[in-house]
Amino acid sequence: MPLPLPLPLLFTLLIINLISATSIPPFREAPAFRNGENCDIIGGAANTTIHIAMTLDITYLRGSIAAVFSVLRHSTCPQNIAFHFLTSSRHFNTLNLTITSTFPSLSISLHPFDPLLVRNKISTSVRRALDQPLNYARIYLADLLPPSVSRIIYFDSDLVVVDDVANLWSINLGDHVLGAPEYCHANFTSYFTPKFWATPELSKSFSKKERTPCYFNTGVMVIDVNKWRESGCTRKLESWMRLQKRHRIYELGSLPPFLLVFGGEVERIEHRWNQHGLGGDNIRGLCRDLHPGPVSLLHWSGKGKPWLRIDSNRPCPLDSLWAPYDLHYSPPSSSAAAVLLSDG
Repeated sequence: MPLPLPLPLLFTLLIINLISATSIPPFREAPAFRNGENCDIIGGAANTTIHIAMTLDITYLRGSIAAVFSVLRHSTCPQNIAFHFLTSSRHFNTLNLTITSTFPSLSISLHPFDPLLVRNKISTSVRRALDQPLNYARIYLADLLPPSVSRIIYFDSDLVVVDDVANLWSINLGDHVLGAPEYCHANFTSYFTPKFWATPELSKSFSKKERTPCYFNTGVMVIDVNKWRESGCTRKLESWMRLQKRHRIYELGSLPPFLLVFGGEVERIEHRWNQHGLGGDNIRGLCRDLHPGPVSLLHWSGKGKPWLRIDSNRPCPLDSLWAPYDLHYSPPSSSAAAVLLSDG
């Protein structure tokens, strides 16, 4: 006769059943990560805490969990990291259960984002995923975070960090509101419509007399939240979104407003902190190679996501670098489960 299951296993099975009932994939519990000897004591001065913000939804949940796991695995002081998740999902409670059961020793806060804030400000773009309201939540970070958070790292859900995130956190922003890797060889023509370039009042935003802007990817940003609030950055971004809704002046979701507000006024961060574009282009999602140079962060921006390509048995070569951080739980076969129960 099979023995009763131990309580930890019963609890794990209960969580899996609850998550499965809402179509959220189950995940393995991550190991507990502890601070190294030279870390400040957890709970000490506020400036010892590294704050990281990400969005959290069902579609990208697997990527978000891999990203968090990668940050912790490479951190010298993982207990000093606080994660802030922005979510508008009706599965708020289940997402909270998923993330806290996967990382039980992690400092986690979930902040509800109201999609109505942007629903009337979004117009269609080249890829449907870019039109989701949660994709615009980063615009409202300063409003969603508690006043005590004065600095934040924003990460997309389709990346992994392979360096100590403290090295990114410690970057001096100077007088700038945000810092990000910049790419000054990018052609801005493709990001905006002909109507934008034909309207002098708009195109002068990128005139060399005004400023010399460079492209930057908004999936990796270090933000001075206090300066953001003081400068009214949310209001400025919303203004461009309203103009876009009336006149369609750009094509790519939430990126162009950031280029219009911050282009040319970004603190430059080393390219190693955003090896982006690994998901391929927004149409075909073809495999891509790394950019030349060192790597601290791998970013699968673009159409192709590593977990989808791996599941379909059509991975790109670089997807193997994402796989070690995947905590997705694959339940044992029925025969293996029978052995587990009988051996309990």
